[in-house]
Amino acid sequence: MEDNLLFRIVKPDESLSGFVESFWLLHNATGKDKEIVVLPDGRVDLILSKTGTQPFHIMLSGLETLPQPVILEADTLMCAVSFKLPATELLFPNRISNLLDYAEYLPDDFWGFDQNDLLDFDNFCQKAAAKITALLPDKTDDRKLRLFQLIYADKGNLTVRQLSEAVFWNSRQINRYFTSQFGLSLKSYCNILRFRESLGHLAKGNLFPELNFADQSHFIKQVRKFSGVIPKELLKNENDRFIQFSTLLPE
Repeated sequence: MEDNLLFRIVKPDESLSGFVESFWLLHNATGKDKEIVVLPDGRVDLILSKTGTQPFHIMLSGLETLPQPVILEADTLMCAVSFKLPATELLFPNRISNLLDYAEYLPDDFWGFDQNDLLDFDNFCQKAAAKITALLPDKTDDRKLRLFQLIYADKGNLTVRQLSEAVFWNSRQINRYFTSQFGLSLKSYCNILRFRESLGHLAKGNLFPELNFADQSHFIKQVRKFSGVIPKELLKNENDRFIQFSTLLPE
């Protein structure tokens, strides 16, 4: 990653692995604004942030279905929690379906956070994990958890029919649940996960699909849809602008 554009990521303990994908920090210490493209990754992010010109604030960023050009201001500092979908239904009372390709501001003291939490990333991770653990209910819907376990384990490669049969849940009901709760169909969400998984293959220089894409043309079409460019251009990643892709590049 570009000099002084700092990124750290921490995985949660096993007890939270079904609900939290990661905790991460991003700091633009380059001294200048940077143009980046945020790629869809199937996560919902709770982000604490401040910049050289903007005061401390907290946002909840919903699922993204399109590449999002963003100006990362100089001195931007972010600490965030990336949630898997099961957590969003349990932790946030209102459905996130209205946050598709969108984000909303939360109170600056949400979950007891404040701007000092940006100064110690390890402490932020511990504080966030403790809060999430306290808020999660003792019992959850086993059928939903099993559904998401399969979705994430196979990285979006199973069909809706296969998932439906595995969890004994009607596919129409599953799609109704996904659309109502998250703002998109299960198939659309799986497409995002497959795209994201393909980034690891592209980072190794493989421009041909290794996942469950129909053919090379379909692979290129999906990469273009979610990144705005063809695989070859994504691999080049000029100026390190595709932010999630950058974290996958070999050292």
